[in-house]
Amino acid sequence: MPAVRRVATRFGLLAGWSGTPDFLDAERSFGTLLLAPDDAGGAAGFGGTLRRGPVTHLGDLFVLPEHQSSGVGRTLLAELLGRNGPKVTFASSDPRAVALYVRHGLRPWTPLLYLTGPAAGPAAPVARPAPARDVAALDALASGGARPTALAWYAALPGVTLYATGHGYAAARRTGHDVVIGPAGGTTPQDCADAVLGALAATRARTARIAVPGPHPLVPALLGAGWRIGDLDTVMADDAALALIQPDRYVPHPDLG
Repeated sequence: MPAVRRVATRFGLLAGWSGTPDFLDAERSFGTLLLAPDDAGGAAGFGGTLRRGPVTHLGDLFVLPEHQSSGVGRTLLAELLGRNGPKVTFASSDPRAVALYVRHGLRPWTPLLYLTGPAAGPAAPVARPAPARDVAALDALASGGARPTALAWYAALPGVTLYATGHGYAAARRTGHDVVIGPAGGTTPQDCADAVLGALAATRARTARIAVPGPHPLVPALLGAGWRIGDLDTVMADDAALALIQPDRYVPHPDLG
C-alpha cells in the first residue's frame, strides 16, 4: 500500500482525503487493487476496481510517466476488466485512455462534470440523516448494483453523513469548510436532485464539490445557482452497464463510483 500511495500522490489523487482509510482501501477491501512493480521494488503503476452487484467500476488506472508506453497500463487493464459482466469507468480527456477503453469493449456515453459551488444554493427539501441500510436499495436501483457493505464502510468514515428525503438519498463528506457529495440517487431524477440539494443545505458547509452526469437535472440547476465546472471526464460503459445505470437519477462519488 505505501508503494501504491506514492503513485497516487504523484498524480494528486489523495488531495481530497485527509488520511486513511481512503478510496484505495475501499478498492482493496471491496474490489480489486493491483500494483505493477518496478525494478527497484516500488511501483510503476496501479489500477483498482470496485463492485456494485454485477457492475465492475474501474476507478483507477495510473502509470508513472517514466513507465508509460511500456505495456504496463494494458496489462493492468486486461487483468482488471478481464471478467465477465457490466463495466464502467470515468475516462480522462487523454485520447490514449479513451482508445484503450474502447478496445476493451467500453464506449463513450456521457460527460461527467466536476462542479464546485456554494453549498447554500437553490431551495431544498428537508433531508434527514439515515443509516446505510435504509438507503442501500435506492443506491442499488440508481447505481446499477447493490453494495451495502461498501456503503456502510463509507458512511462510517469521519465526516460522512447519509441523508434521505423519502425517495432519494445523498452522502455528504465534510472536510473542514467544504463538503463532497456522492453517491446520491433517487427513484426519479427529481428525487435524486432533491436529496442532493437537501444534503447540501443540511451540511451547512461553505463550498461543495460534486460529480454530475450530463443528463442529470442538477446540471442546469447548479450552474444557474453560480456553480462552476472545474473539470470533466467521460463516462464510458459497455452495453450491459448502459442497461443498469441511471445517469439522470444517480450522482457517483468522484473516487468510489
